[in-house]
Amino acid sequence: MISSKDIMALRQRTQAGMLDCKNALEANNGDMDKAAAWLREKGMAAAAKKEGRIAAEGIVDSYIHMGGKIGVLLEVNCETDFVAKNPAFRELAHNIALQIAASKPLFVSVEDVDQKTLEEEKKIYFAQAKNEGKPDQVAEKIVEGKVKKYYQEVCLLEQPYFREPEKKIREVINEAVLSIGEKITVRRFVRYEMGEGLEKRTDNFAEEIEKQIAEAKENN
Repeated sequence: MISSKDIMALRQRTQAGMLDCKNALEANNGDMDKAAAWLREKGMAAAAKKEGRIAAEGIVDSYIHMGGKIGVLLEVNCETDFVAKNPAFRELAHNIALQIAASKPLFVSVEDVDQKTLEEEKKIYFAQAKNEGKPDQVAEKIVEGKVKKYYQEVCLLEQPYFREPEKKIREVINEAVLSIGEKITVRRFVRYEMGEGLEKRTDNFAEEIEKQIAEAKENN
């Protein structure tokens, strides 16, 4: 028999609804890990079913980190204004903003990756493998693996979630879809880092120390 304690534990772990948690545990003979995986798969299915819906409501969330050194603006969409005001939805959006601040993605999804950039990356990976003496077939397999890793680095939805690294961001969103009951999409984001792209002044460290010592002597 599935206990209410187990149901609550699974709900806390997955954020899925109580009935879904109960059904997941019953379908997996009370195994918590299998039930969590079952819910994750169900979340993916639920998200797929809602793919054709229009998500035109939502929120623009922001996050400023390190005393103004890093800033993120993020648009996350849902289907209704009611859900847009839901604390769980807003928390999801803010956590995704934190993810962007920490992990520096360049694109939302794999589909957004510039194909010219991707082809250039593939050429570099292939050349590296050939320089190591790998035959073409092996080199191509290496390229596939490196492209997958590249996606995980630059695509927000493919990145490991900073709070639960065993999950990708897309899985976290799918779980939210299952819990909230509406289509949820990340539409766009921008990340700013203070001084990024600018040539910064670099002083000689030894000279700077000597300067500070000289100033201290003058003050005394």
